[in-house]
Amino acid sequence: MIMIALICGLFGVIFGSFVNAFVWRLHEQSVIPAKAGIQKKEKRKKKKELTVQDLSITKGRSMCPECHHSLAAKDLVPVLSWLSLQGKCRYCGKPISWQYPLVELLTGILFAVSYLAWPHGFSGVGMYQFVFWLFYVVVFVILAVYDLKWFLLPDKVVFPLVGVALVEVVTVAVWQHSFAALWQPVAGAAIIFGLFYLLFQVSKGAWIGGGDVKLALALGLIAGSPLQAFLVIFCASLLGTLASIPLLLQGKKGLKMHIPFGPYLLLATFLVSLYGERVAAWYTHLFIPGL
Repeated sequence: MIMIALICGLFGVIFGSFVNAFVWRLHEQSVIPAKAGIQKKEKRKKKKELTVQDLSITKGRSMCPECHHSLAAKDLVPVLSWLSLQGKCRYCGKPISWQYPLVELLTGILFAVSYLAWPHGFSGVGMYQFVFWLFYVVVFVILAVYDLKWFLLPDKVVFPLVGVALVEVVTVAVWQHSFAALWQPVAGAAIIFGLFYLLFQVSKGAWIGGGDVKLALALGLIAGSPLQAFLVIFCASLLGTLASIPLLLQGKKGLKMHIPFGPYLLLATFLVSLYGERVAAWYTHLFIPGL
């Protein structure tokens, strides 16, 4: 079991490298027009001017985010390349953010934990769901990093996540010949989406962002049931509150700071999906010992 968990972790580290590249490319694609105008106006020629082709997720070559120099294979080994270069680009010498190795290690840890804590088994439909789950983990990290850096949950990532989650729900329901496997995730999605949409409308976007409302659809489907959906909301709120305490201790300045809620939602969904059933069973047994 430990060996398989380590292998999963290794794959997670590799996918973490993809996450870093994906997040940077997706953001750069959105700012190409603005950057092109600035570079033209100031006549900057120190680094290559990027095109949409350069930033293609499937066709673009890996490059330094600072000087845009194409990277060799020895520069692309997750974590180890960053350590061997002491956190600097081999070609321009500029610092490379700690984000890169941290995201790679985090994704590896999430993959390993997912294997160790997977509640549905690894035979038949359980293995099928686990493949989807690893995809969700990668997308969760992408969205969390993007939201932390730019306070935005991009539709280009959120909408495909909703679509894939819906495909999983439908195919699993057909596989198991279970109507409950269909209506429970849909009900979970309706609960989170409905609550967040109401908060968004009442506050006119002040309490919760539009991206969080769209993300709620996917997270409700992934959570799998109304009870799990409520647990996601509770855990996300608790995590957000705990993380906000240091800011509140700063006084008025802390209160005015914007805090992205997406990462807490994603972390809560991760925890609830893996441990929610066990927590619910423990909680029920605590108050109703006979169950």
